[in-house]
Amino acid sequence: MSKLVHEFNDMIRKLRKNSFGKGPERIHTVFVENMAIATLYGNLTPTEKFIAATDDGREMVHTARTRMIQEIYAESPPEGMEELVGAKLIHLFNDIKVEEDIAVSVFVFDRDITE
Repeated sequence: MSKLVHEFNDMIRKLRKNSFGKGPERIHTVFVENMAIATLYGNLTPTEKFIAATDDGREMVHTARTRMIQEIYAESPPEGMEELVGAKLIHLFNDIKVEEDIAVSVFVFDRDITE
């Protein structure tokens, strides 16, 4: 894994650990043109797993996770992220499959970050 990807993943992990009390156990990120696509494994806290034992609970965890991440990144990207990739973050798309504890985040930047 390149140093750039490793540093990018560390930023994601740190932000989510600080926000939710637990960061992902594993992150796989690829850079494609102006996007960083991150697949995050092992995201849920024990409390979230307990809540997700019912259909309503799964929906609650899904909604809370996706909205909270959107709001956090809308306020500002993690410190140093834009400097790291040399581009401005303009959009973040994210989702989580609660049943499998897998999340995907697509970071869209204002220019190619693969150069």
